[in-house]
Amino acid sequence: MARMVNCAKLGRELEGMPFKPWDNELGQRIFDSISMDAWKMWLEYSKMIINEYRLDLTSPRAQKLLFDEVEKFFFGEGSQLPPDYVPPQSK
Repeated sequence: MARMVNCAKLGRELEGMPFKPWDNELGQRIFDSISMDAWKMWLEYSKMIINEYRLDLTSPRAQKLLFDEVEKFFFGEGSQLPPDYVPPQSK
């Protein structure tokens, strides 16, 4: 049986994540209160953040920026799109 959480992002009870994404306080918070559906949304959104900011994830500065964005995405006012972001055009 799947572990259920009251998802802080989507505002309803959904299947929880089967793992902690990071071994820190934020990872535990995400595990405790974010659904797998919301996590999948973050994964797609994080690709855009990484590409638009051209982040080198081996850099401590880039890691801090990404952790700040994930915190805002799930628990804050929402992550902000990069200033020069242009959404892809649909065909």
